[in-house]
Amino acid sequence: MYTADSPILGPQIAAMDQMSRYILSRPHGEYTEKDIADVIIPAYLRVCIPVGVDPVLAVAQMIHETGNLTSFWSQRPQRNPAGIGVTGQWQLHQPTDLRGWAYNTQRWRWEVGVRFATWADDAIPAHVGRLLAYALPEGSETPPQRELIAKALGYRPFPRVFRGSAQTIKQLGRAHNPLAAQGAGWASPGHTYGEAIARLANQILAVPLE
Repeated sequence: MYTADSPILGPQIAAMDQMSRYILSRPHGEYTEKDIADVIIPAYLRVCIPVGVDPVLAVAQMIHETGNLTSFWSQRPQRNPAGIGVTGQWQLHQPTDLRGWAYNTQRWRWEVGVRFATWADDAIPAHVGRLLAYALPEGSETPPQRELIAKALGYRPFPRVFRGSAQTIKQLGRAHNPLAAQGAGWASPGHTYGEAIARLANQILAVPLE
């Protein structure tokens, strides 16, 4: 049973089929069953397990951040799994320099955020590596963890001072992050961020196994 105090690092608990079926049982944007069951969820397990990130929590965060893959930023060609670089900056007129901008057809405005070329090789490593950067103090990583963090931070920088500041999902919310005053935290203010992710993770666990 997950709670807001569940650690980001942990073993796989749910089966891959439970995660896929949870997403597919709800509106999931443009993504097909093949996209979800054969690409996205297997990639989360492939990336998470060798570096010790609990894949259920990573997938639950993705579901929370993307509205179960229905948000603009999660759709192709953005493929953004967790609001990475989506700072809230927006404008109605087209920017002169389009790098880092996309026209949000759900909100009818230009917004800042990161696009990823693929789910399996770009978006999911960027997501999981960023979770690792929050969970692990610098210098405590294994070589595979260090490699994934470096890959993730190549897509979007991460302040070194934030390293290791969120070892639980609750601390991913700025309101509960020990370095909140310095701006650390995945969600702002994120008062119930951990609870929301834990609730989704428990719902995934509740999907009957076939």
